[in-house]
Amino acid sequence: MLDKTFIRGLVVALALSGPALTHAADYLIDTDKAHAFIQFRIKHLGYSWLLGRFNDFDGSFSYDEKNPEASSVTVTIRTGSIDSNHAERDKHLRGKDFLDVDKYPEARFVSSGFKENGDGTGVLTGDLTLHGVTRPISIDVTHIGHGPDPWGGQRRGFSGVTTLTLADYDINYNLGPDAREVELFLSVEGIEQPSE
Repeated sequence: MLDKTFIRGLVVALALSGPALTHAADYLIDTDKAHAFIQFRIKHLGYSWLLGRFNDFDGSFSYDEKNPEASSVTVTIRTGSIDSNHAERDKHLRGKDFLDVDKYPEARFVSSGFKENGDGTGVLTGDLTLHGVTRPISIDVTHIGHGPDPWGGQRRGFSGVTTLTLADYDINYNLGPDAREVELFLSVEGIEQPSE
C-alpha cells in the first residue's frame, strides 16, 4: 500500500512538471529579414490575374507540437503598404473606393482557434478586421517545417490561403462580376523567442 505522503508528493510533482511538458513556443514573425509575405490576387475583367502584396506588417504566433489546437496568431497589416507594382493603381487602392487607408490605416487578424488535420495541414479560424469591418474567416494552413537556423535560433514556418469577398468588408467598387473575391496567400516564418 502506497504512503499518502508519497502520493501527494507525486501529484504535486506532476502538476509542476505539466506546463513544461506542454509548453507552447512563442514566435516572432520574421518581417525584418523579409522571410514572411502577405500576397493577394484578384481577377482583372475575368481575363487575367492582378497580383500584389502588403509590404509592411508584423505579428507573432504560439505553437505547441503536443497541443496544436492551443495555437494562436496575431497579425497587423499597414494597409497603406499595398503594392501591386503600379503606382497609379496603388494610389487608387489606397483611396476611398477601396482600402481608405487614411481612415483605416491597419488591418488586423486575431485567431480564435486551430484544428490540425494530422497530415501537416490544418484550419486556422479567427477575426479579420479590414476597412472598419470585423468578420470571422478561416485559413487553410500548411506546416512547412521547423528547426535550427544558422545563428543559433529556432524557426518554424507555415503557409496559408483564404478567400475574401470584398463586399463583406464594405468594399463595393464595381470591378465586374469576376472580381468580387480576392485570394490571400500568406507565408510566415517565425523566430522562436526566449521563454520568460
